[in-house]
Amino acid sequence: MLTRIDHIGIACHDLDTTVEFYRATYGFEVYHSEVNEEQGVREAMLKINDTSDGGASYLQLLEPTRPDSAVGKWLEKNGEGVHHIAFGTADVDEDAADIRGKGVRVLYEEPRRGSMGSRITFLHPKDCHGVLTELVTSAPVESPEH
Repeated sequence: MLTRIDHIGIACHDLDTTVEFYRATYGFEVYHSEVNEEQGVREAMLKINDTSDGGASYLQLLEPTRPDSAVGKWLEKNGEGVHHIAFGTADVDEDAADIRGKGVRVLYEEPRRGSMGSRITFLHPKDCHGVLTELVTSAPVESPEH
């Protein structure tokens, strides 16, 4: 089922300033960045370490691109800080169905595209002791051609 902490999502008002803080303070570098129009965010993934299952753990810094996005609304209400925790899984569809069967509300009927080509869904925070929880199946890593 769940294999690792894939990432911790941190909402911020200014992505560049927040990236610089994590770079200067902890030495973390941006591994990947993108704009996700569907979710209304600009994001940077800072790689923390590799994991034993072949994946990695990241900090995901999220800046809303529009005030009506989920992160924009959350920032307006809560200010900057931890937005969600994401667990890695080999099969987001199977694990979401299993968790739904245990009475936890899954927010998407079908998983959506997440960072770096991953497939994601979220679990309702009211069913997870106040924590917005994401399930992530990473995109396959392509091996370099020799």
